[in-house]
Amino acid sequence: MKRLLHKKNIILPAIVIAAAVFFVSITLMDTWYRAKDDVGMMIADEVIELRDIFHRIHATCVIIDFDNQKNLINFLNVEKFSGSEVGPMNLAHPEKWEGPYLKDNPTMQHIVYQVISTKKGYFITAGDGVQLPNKKIIGKDILLDKKTDIEAMIHDEDQLMYKDRPLAVRLDIGAPSNIQFFLNDDSPDA
Repeated sequence: MKRLLHKKNIILPAIVIAAAVFFVSITLMDTWYRAKDDVGMMIADEVIELRDIFHRIHATCVIIDFDNQKNLINFLNVEKFSGSEVGPMNLAHPEKWEGPYLKDNPTMQHIVYQVISTKKGYFITAGDGVQLPNKKIIGKDILLDKKTDIEAMIHDEDQLMYKDRPLAVRLDIGAPSNIQFFLNDDSPDA
């Protein structure tokens, strides 16, 4: 009788432990999947938000160009500056700067986003070192240089697309080689 009672005392804790292990496993798998999903969705959302900010800047200040082939976006929290350059971005009308555009510059995996200059124009992407949901790393597995066709890459799930959403966007301010702007033309007829 004592032995039977001892077996009953072991069964209940074993069931509780098995259930706890099961639920912890489900939670960990769900967290891992959501983290992957969150990275892709956050990048897709943030590159669009950044594009919209740069289009606002271009509409008021006219973006002339960027200094480098890869330009870190770490200056959108600047309120005032002197000269015609803020970060790596050169402006035709810096006096019309309406910053700060963001309280904090957005990052993914603690890495700032970047504006990439290519032969086909400017693109906003996650920064070098960011691991995408497809396990590829920007700057290592996905190289972004002057000749890279980012436009094609944003239509490829194995590159810069996740769940039918692009992980990079074009900046519609003109290609680096054919940007048009008008200095000192603030007339309402322009």
